[in-house]
Amino acid sequence: MTLKDQYERPLRDLRISVTDRCNFRCPYCMPAEIFGERYQFLPKPQLLTFEEIARLTRILVRLGAVKARLTGGEPLLRQDIEELVAMLAAIEGVDDLAMTTNAYLLPQKLDALKAAGLKRLTISLDTLDDEIFRRMNGGRSGVDKVLAGIAAAEAAGYTPLKINAVVQRGVNDHTLVELARFFKERGHILRFIEYMDVGNKNGWRMDEVVPSAEIVERIHAELPLEPAAGNYFGEVARRYRYVDGGGEIGLISSVTQPFCGSCTRMRLSPEGRIFTCLFAVEGTDLRGPLRAGAADDEIEAIIRATWGARIDRYSEIRSSLTDEVRDRRKKVEMYHIGG
Repeated sequence: MTLKDQYERPLRDLRISVTDRCNFRCPYCMPAEIFGERYQFLPKPQLLTFEEIARLTRILVRLGAVKARLTGGEPLLRQDIEELVAMLAAIEGVDDLAMTTNAYLLPQKLDALKAAGLKRLTISLDTLDDEIFRRMNGGRSGVDKVLAGIAAAEAAGYTPLKINAVVQRGVNDHTLVELARFFKERGHILRFIEYMDVGNKNGWRMDEVVPSAEIVERIHAELPLEPAAGNYFGEVARRYRYVDGGGEIGLISSVTQPFCGSCTRMRLSPEGRIFTCLFAVEGTDLRGPLRAGAADDEIEAIIRATWGARIDRYSEIRSSLTDEVRDRRKKVEMYHIGG
C-alpha cells in the first residue's frame, strides 16, 4: 500500500544528508560569524554509518521512495563517500541516485563516484563574478574551482548537469543573464532558487527575495523563453525552455509560488532523524531504535506513523505569518538536512 500523508502526498524522494560539515560558509546557509573555527559539528559516533543509511534506504524504498539524493553540508567531505554510493546503487528500487555538491572536491572524486554508480550531479554556483561568488561562499573559493569541477563532471559524462543558483536581490541578481547564457551554451540546466528563510541564522528578509517571475522576465528579455511541462509529479522546479531549442532553465519558487501541495520529499539527517519538511521544527529519531536493535518492521512503523501524520505546508502559510511569529519559529538549519 502506497504511503501517503494527511494531504494524500506520497513519499517519493529521499534526501540523505551525510554530514553537517561544509568547506564553504555561504551567508544564506552557514554564515561564518556563527559557524566559525570553534563551532562544534557532530562527532563521528553520532553520524549514521553507511550500513545504517543503506538499511534505512531499503526500508524507505519499500515505502515508495524511488529517488535518492546525497546532500550535506558538503557530501564530498564525508570520507569514502563512494562506498555509500555503491551500497545505495545496489538497492533494488532506487531508480535515480544523485548528489548535490559545491564541486570544490569533485575532480579527485569523480572516477570513484562514477564507478560506484552515481547517476546524476547537481552543482551549486550562484554567479560567475568571482568577487561576488567569494562574498557568497564566505571567501572559501573562487569560481575557477567550481568550473574545474564542472569540467571534470562533463568529461566523466555527467551531462546535462543541473546547476543551482540562489538569487539574492542586491547581491547577485544583476549577474543572472550572464549565468544563464554561460550554461545555455554548455547545454546544462540552470535552476534559479529564491532566497529562502531556512533555519534561523541567515538573517532572511523578504525584500532580498527576487521573485521567480521577475527572474524569468529578465532572462526572457535577453534569451527568449517559453513555459515547458513538468517531468513528473512532485517536481519542485517550474521549467522554461529556450525558444531557439537551446535547452532549459528551472525556477524553484518556495517563497512566491509554493509547491507544498505536491511535495513528496523526506529528509534523513546525518545523525538519523527524518524530517518531513525543509522548514520543519524537529525530526523523528531513527538512530536510537536502530542501534537499540529494532527490527525493520519496527523502523517501518515509525516511518509510516511520521509520514502518515504529515501536515507540513510552511511555504504556503509563510505570507500569513507576522514577521515576529516567522522569526520566532525555530526551524532546522538547511546545512543539516540539505536544500
